[in-house]
Amino acid sequence: MIRIALDTALEKYGITRYELAKRTGIQYQVLDNYYKNRVKRYDSYVLERICSALDCGISEIIEYKK
Repeated sequence: MIRIALDTALEKYGITRYELAKRTGIQYQVLDNYYKNRVKRYDSYVLERICSALDCGISEIIEYKK
């Protein structure tokens, strides 16, 4: 199972979803869907913007669990 660990990453960096939306220019509702793992297809543009805003690698926001 692949899971977006955006909740963990935001907590680690001390950033809210609202602040992330402002930093990335991505709509809050889109980020909220990633945060709540409601996304079936991951948009590379969104993931890149999140990584850029948090200054982190993709492995910090995506988890793979068996």
